[in-house]
Amino acid sequence: MKELTIEAAIENIETVTDFINDELEALGCPMKAQMQIDIAIDELFGNIARYAYNPNKGDATVRFELEDDPLAVIITFIDNGKPFNPLETADPDTTLSAEERQIGGLGIFLVKKSMNMVDYEYKDGSNILKIKKHLG
Repeated sequence: MKELTIEAAIENIETVTDFINDELEALGCPMKAQMQIDIAIDELFGNIARYAYNPNKGDATVRFELEDDPLAVIITFIDNGKPFNPLETADPDTTLSAEERQIGGLGIFLVKKSMNMVDYEYKDGSNILKIKKHLG
């Protein structure tokens, strides 16, 4: 397990993405899976940066774990901001045109569709969001 604790700020999305991509590249991760994980990082860390501590600042921890059989990565996002379960957000109606749809929710929807598992819990004052992506 490896982890990075960094200020939850939009400008740190690239640092978090590089941290995870270094691990994925060492594993020979397929490019499609890496791109899906990068989108998830952008969405999930971006949401923490925008909303968790607003208007204050705070840190977030991103944890990288490897699982065998089947080969998968688990990425955990932990912050001590306002409790928020993004999985409770209703999925957008993708049958509507972009103009007709409500604003928001599409990023989380894409994360849920592209990952093999997305799990949230609020524990001991922390938001803990885990995603899992099979690499096989």
